[in-house]
Amino acid sequence: MFRLTREVRFGIDTWTDDVVDSKNGHAGRPALTGRGYYFELQATLAGPLEASSSYLRNIKHVDDAVRGRAIPIIRRAIESRTFGGGGGVVRDCFVELESAWPGATLSRLVMRLSPFLNWGVERNQSTASKDSGSLMIKLSQRFEFSAAHRLHNPGLDDAQHVQLFGKCNNPLGHGHNYEVEVTLRGTPDSRGVLMPVGEFESLVELHAIDAFDHKHLNMEVEEFRLEGGLNPSVENIAMVIYRRLRPVFVNAQLDSVTVWETPKTWCEYRE
Repeated sequence: MFRLTREVRFGIDTWTDDVVDSKNGHAGRPALTGRGYYFELQATLAGPLEASSSYLRNIKHVDDAVRGRAIPIIRRAIESRTFGGGGGVVRDCFVELESAWPGATLSRLVMRLSPFLNWGVERNQSTASKDSGSLMIKLSQRFEFSAAHRLHNPGLDDAQHVQLFGKCNNPLGHGHNYEVEVTLRGTPDSRGVLMPVGEFESLVELHAIDAFDHKHLNMEVEEFRLEGGLNPSVENIAMVIYRRLRPVFVNAQLDSVTVWETPKTWCEYRE
């Protein structure tokens, strides 16, 4: 199965009725020329390749459908002040775009409101229904913390530690600037809000970020204490944060936690 993702960037001005169809698609079309809103829509299509082109779909056709079908929905919601939290709007865009590429399946649509906050929609694979109630709506937010850790297994000897962990077994530890993306899923309310962003951020900060930030994980975080604790790999860090956060959300359900140890290394965990 092939999956192709295309990102469409655009702006919606609120200070003028003029729509500037910029030629710089990298920066966004229509262009944002003044006060307004900037969006990124990421459409992921799944299916077989076209025999004539070896494309899953021509990206120009993806762009045309997103600009022609989804942007008007977002613009109307902003102008009518019904955008709300955004959950209902991205759901409406997904439903509108599902029929845009016959022979290919729209498997996911992500609307990015900032570099750190986004809404995602996927079709719930556990049901054959095609109505909007079978869509899985997700809200993701990114956080960061800095921490030190030592990768260590008390059951190994020094030579094995060097072979397995290398410099990461330094007895004094080493540090990372971690990024964490927490994703919730559920049904947005009538305002398009799954959970108030401020409340979402406060819970993550209280139950996860504050406990990890500027700490030596092996020594100061209960789950990783050297005596019998978990090895603080990026995989285990993602799992521990997930399990700390899972009980604290009531109206929304925790979907996944992704932790970036470096820009090139990250792990997603879900249960």
